[in-house]
Amino acid sequence: MPARRTHLAPETTRGSLAAALTALRDKNGVSDEFPAEVLAEAREAEAPVPALDLREIPFVTLDPPDSRDLDQAFHLERTGNGFTLRYAIADVPGVVRPGRSLDAEARRRGQTLYLPDGSVPLHPRELSEDRASLLPDVDRVAYVWTIPVDAMGAAAFEDGEAAAASVERALIRSRAKLGYGSAQASLDAGTASGPLALLPEFAALRIAQEQRRGGASLNMADEEVVRDETGYRIERRFPLPVEEWNSQLSLLTGMLAGRMMLDGGIGILRTMAAPDEQALAEFRGRVAVLGVPWREALTYGEYLRELPRGTPQAAAVLHAASSLFRGADYAAFGVERDGELLPPPPLPEQAAIAAPYAHVTAPLRRLVDRWGLVVCEALSAGKPVPEWALASLAEVPALMRSSSGLASRLGSAALDRVEAALVRDRVGETFRVVVVESKGGSARVQITDPPITTRCPDPAGILIPGKTGTVRVVRVDVAKGEIAIEPVAL
Repeated sequence: MPARRTHLAPETTRGSLAAALTALRDKNGVSDEFPAEVLAEAREAEAPVPALDLREIPFVTLDPPDSRDLDQAFHLERTGNGFTLRYAIADVPGVVRPGRSLDAEARRRGQTLYLPDGSVPLHPRELSEDRASLLPDVDRVAYVWTIPVDAMGAAAFEDGEAAAASVERALIRSRAKLGYGSAQASLDAGTASGPLALLPEFAALRIAQEQRRGGASLNMADEEVVRDETGYRIERRFPLPVEEWNSQLSLLTGMLAGRMMLDGGIGILRTMAAPDEQALAEFRGRVAVLGVPWREALTYGEYLRELPRGTPQAAAVLHAASSLFRGADYAAFGVERDGELLPPPPLPEQAAIAAPYAHVTAPLRRLVDRWGLVVCEALSAGKPVPEWALASLAEVPALMRSSSGLASRLGSAALDRVEAALVRDRVGETFRVVVVESKGGSARVQITDPPITTRCPDPAGILIPGKTGTVRVVRVDVAKGEIAIEPVAL
């Protein structure tokens, strides 16, 4: 589906939005600047060169076209009974030395923050977009995962045995930096070559595996704030197929990491509890009212995959589905805290994935991945986990909870301010909306153009979930990110 775009034309509006976004950063103590000693360390950082040399393997990266913080590179090879995936991850543990200034600053930040007026990186850009990034045509050290997958798309570890797969540090050299749009175009035209040409078939096998194990992907439309020379806009679009295919590589690697950690008795998992029976019953009731009932014969994942995209009913169902899986967290185990050995979580699965899972594929942008990588590499090689990781692993869940909370609050507040700026000069106008939820005299609605999602008081029950309606903008405050609207009866 093509992206919907709305530009901010008036110069005064752009000025008020810029001021609101700057104030939001200041209020939360967020800055993209780093202390001098951290910058100096980043400029000198260099990973020790390992003995293993895999530069003959033609890895490629696949990311948004403007990205330079390239965490992952992949290579796919067809084998006699399936495929072999090699997935290279930037060697951040090799360039961020424990106990030094760069390490301390990364622990304070937790993750890269993505805001409308620019990202706030986890590491200095000299490191994340240059010295550690898997840029094309330069030698880089990486953690290379080697994962055999059979003709049905199953990896050996999915039957409870991780020994057939491995992860080891190696020297690599990416051959190409591919962007999503150009990659999709070459695949559609039949001109793709190398690892990219095999990606659709490989991903299709993995998606079929996801369906068999009961995993579910929402595949909701993305709402992304974009800034260019004309101002800010919001683009609402569904990801390209190649983006979903690419995500299957990271998903598979994270599942393998989770299995390695559980088998080895030490690690840090990304957890999420399954919805309880009451929540599922409420969801079934809501979607039945929307006219898109969940048939008993279908699993949750199958039901979501059958939804007709781009309809008001689908938008309402996906909004309801997003509330089913909540409470994502991190759980460290196999190390001591307060004198006691932390056990594995009693429910180790990430419920939406329907498998144990660990974050190990984005260390340039997420703190926890650094620990996951060194733990898995040690377990794969049958050697002790580094002492620095053992000493600090139990602290990582709290660091990630704190940074994730900040990222969520900032992202939501920033989006509110951009949405308010889009309609600041349109008070009194009416807009068509899709109603995605109605509860307690209030409705959640999506304006199509400009693409805005907000709440609307509706004591009379005019706005019906899964239907279209009309609202009027009555007040806007860009500085606070507030839009006041009211339903219009037609």
